[in-house]
Amino acid sequence: MNTITTIYWLRMALGITAGAICAALSRLIESSMGIDGITVILYSIVLTLLIYMLSLRLLKAKFQNKVETPSKITMTGIGMYFFAWLTFYILFYTIILAATGSIPTTEVVPPTDAILVL
Repeated sequence: MNTITTIYWLRMALGITAGAICAALSRLIESSMGIDGITVILYSIVLTLLIYMLSLRLLKAKFQNKVETPSKITMTGIGMYFFAWLTFYILFYTIILAATGSIPTTEVVPPTDAILVL
């Protein structure tokens, strides 16, 4: 496996890991602090970007001499990282909600003032 392929698969694995971490932290923030909605999603996005920037620094340190340009390290797998993060964030968050019994339900009540026409 060449260097670019290795970086690509590392980014995909890191995106999955970041999705799991963000889902767990989102649920923890919601249950302990009472913060929900867009604020939790923004926290998750910031954490995802921080994880990406940290991985960028580590990958540049390890593979800098093995690729043609440093921008190859930056751009390889960036789309897959964020796609994997989003997919697995939603998946793991849903699993966590189902496991804790926190999935909101809505009750459909038929209208009482409906006129029946035959």
